[in-house]
Amino acid sequence: MSAEKAAGTALNTFLNIEPIDLEYAGLKKGSLQGEVAVVTGGASNVGLGYARAIAWAGGKVVVADINGEAGLETERVINAENAPDTALFVKTDVTKKEDVRNLAAKAFEKFGRVDILVNNAMNMRLNGPVLSSPVDDLDQSYAISARGVMLAIQEFVPGMIERGHGIVVYSATQFHYCPPLVGGSIYTAGKAAATSLMMSLANEVKDKGVYVFCLTPAGVGRFDPSKMPPLPEGVEIPKDLPKITMPGFDGMIPPEAGGAALVYCLLHAQELHGSGIIINDAFMAMNYPYPNPSTVRKIDSRRLTDPELTMVFCNMGPGFAK
Repeated sequence: MSAEKAAGTALNTFLNIEPIDLEYAGLKKGSLQGEVAVVTGGASNVGLGYARAIAWAGGKVVVADINGEAGLETERVINAENAPDTALFVKTDVTKKEDVRNLAAKAFEKFGRVDILVNNAMNMRLNGPVLSSPVDDLDQSYAISARGVMLAIQEFVPGMIERGHGIVVYSATQFHYCPPLVGGSIYTAGKAAATSLMMSLANEVKDKGVYVFCLTPAGVGRFDPSKMPPLPEGVEIPKDLPKITMPGFDGMIPPEAGGAALVYCLLHAQELHGSGIIINDAFMAMNYPYPNPSTVRKIDSRRLTDPELTMVFCNMGPGFAK
């Protein structure tokens, strides 16, 4: 089958995707050749973009997701876009130790090792305010983000340390709710806990050949309302909800572009170790060819020192109001 026909077969899918070819972003085919990645939450939205981009760059991909139908279709699509046995889907609930152990067993059985762990799974519906959300929502937010991340780290990182080669990524967000940013109080609480775990892990594995960083994919998404599951009873999307337009784009950032940013960061993981990067900064670093460059405004940012990073969660603001 020709590459063009294979690509057409891949795009004939219920998954909400567009063609993927990252050479336009300055990335090279084969740049991740020989690497094996696990992507949790890899069957939709930005996780799907991550998985497809890693495969495009030559890596093998184990897609872990709780949605069996979407996961199997993701495996089919990635294999159609690349080659047979590029992708493997393993249905996984990252909150369950037995599921994560099964994920590791299937990954090792298929590919022999895991070099890259992308912790991305989360439930966007755990997005309510502190005052009116059931505490079970907070428990579930922590279970997916913090517990799920720790379970995956414990399964995959020891092998990375033993080989002196590995990368661990967390797909992060802001650590507290701050309008108009996306991510409500319960959602960001779980994300904050996982971010803390990641930064601690970075110090635990220092000088062991394993690089740890966070990537915040703010504004990445392609939402088709007809393909979204029904909202909880009593919850409605506001009719006057403003359109989200990210700098450099004509709307939200496509998941394929999010995947390009991740591949670039993976290739520069040593430089990012023990820190985090917002996707717009990654785009600036890789000279991403924005479709709407006139809307991009460069913001000077600097890397926090380790003491500063440690105190971020303590120093919430300026203190007493003047």
